[in-house]
Amino acid sequence: MLDKELERRRLDSLYDDLFPICRSITGPGLRESLDIVSEHIPLEIEGVPSGTSVFDWEIPAEWRIYDARLTGPDGKTYANFQKTNLSVVNYSEPVDRRLMLDELDPHLYTNPEVSNATPYVTSYYDRTWGFCLPHDIYEGLPDGEYHAYIDSEFVDGELNYAHATLQGESEREVLLSSYLCHPSLANNELSGPLVLTSLYKRLKQWDERIYTYRFVLCPETIGSLTYLSEHGEHLKSRLAGGIVLTCLGGPNGRLSYKTTRREDALVDEIARNIDEYGAFDFEIRPFTPTEGSDERQYCSPGFNLPVGQMARTVYGEYEGYHNDEDDKEFMGISPLVESAAVIERVLQGFEYADYFENQEPYGEPMLGKRDLYPNVNSPERWVDTDAEVDKPEFLDRILMILNYSDGQHSLVEIANMLNASVLELIPAVEILKRNDLLTRRADR
Repeated sequence: MLDKELERRRLDSLYDDLFPICRSITGPGLRESLDIVSEHIPLEIEGVPSGTSVFDWEIPAEWRIYDARLTGPDGKTYANFQKTNLSVVNYSEPVDRRLMLDELDPHLYTNPEVSNATPYVTSYYDRTWGFCLPHDIYEGLPDGEYHAYIDSEFVDGELNYAHATLQGESEREVLLSSYLCHPSLANNELSGPLVLTSLYKRLKQWDERIYTYRFVLCPETIGSLTYLSEHGEHLKSRLAGGIVLTCLGGPNGRLSYKTTRREDALVDEIARNIDEYGAFDFEIRPFTPTEGSDERQYCSPGFNLPVGQMARTVYGEYEGYHNDEDDKEFMGISPLVESAAVIERVLQGFEYADYFENQEPYGEPMLGKRDLYPNVNSPERWVDTDAEVDKPEFLDRILMILNYSDGQHSLVEIANMLNASVLELIPAVEILKRNDLLTRRADR
């Protein structure tokens, strides 16, 4: 088990390394960020050239930016890339022009609803340029001539993504995916990758893993599309379930799970079971393609993979979304540790939530000779006991698991019959496995 304070300090330091970098869907900022995360997960970083078709999309030219600033007629700098990389529209083309305020105005972006914040604005696929600034400052801009300067370039480069695996007993896989492409945003950008590193370290410490775990980090949307173009058929043949990690920090006290497009995948059933029977309090959101993150690509109809999404303080539902109020203070580091711990428990449930088979299916096996049933059956025996295995509830669970482990009922279904969380059944499953009474269905 990870030391939570050490984990918190590690994530805090990693955040400080990643936050200042100007990232986009391509370019040196993305590669630098992937290299930093590779110090915590042994990522294999791959690249696909600009101009490559990925389904209905095309990987754009690589964007590189070196400087940008907007200077007013009073000599004051109103937007400065060196101060915050949110001040320039992401993927802006180069410009060095002097313009009057009315000419400049179409290239200025603000958010009147969060008037003191610098918004995050992108234009990946249509060439343009622009500056972002707080609406309060925009309202006070003086008339006169401005100098708009953006030092950037587009080159034939590549789009990069990265992945790693933790091998389990089975070739069947669980996908854990997040994204890196937003510059200097905390909850909406760095919370997912930071939690991804914690999950890698947590799962690596497990004594055993049934599933093989695949960790993916890529630019949002175009990155997951590229990943699917390269590895989609592999995922279709191997994937047992998956979770996209996004917005896992912030003040919300509980996690929020967005279901897969199928809505009845095993990962969906686990989340509902754990929520309903009190192991953790989740908000369950239905799948929709109209908002969200890379689950929209994994769950597109051609793939329809069993991939849900985990969030905490959900995108679009907080004032700092896509502006510079989304910082470390808002996101917090401790909420990331808490999110990683809960998701780890969900994955532990996933390890056991499959289909099992009773190895003594003809009648009830004799539990007494295995010390799983009291040989002296008296009221005192049932009341005055501290041993978990001697409690009536534990015996009921054992008998239900044995009876319904026919290869046709998942452990989640059995847990629902018992009005229990699947996590509560793990001790009983382990005892039955140790006594050679239960095994995972052969084709699973």
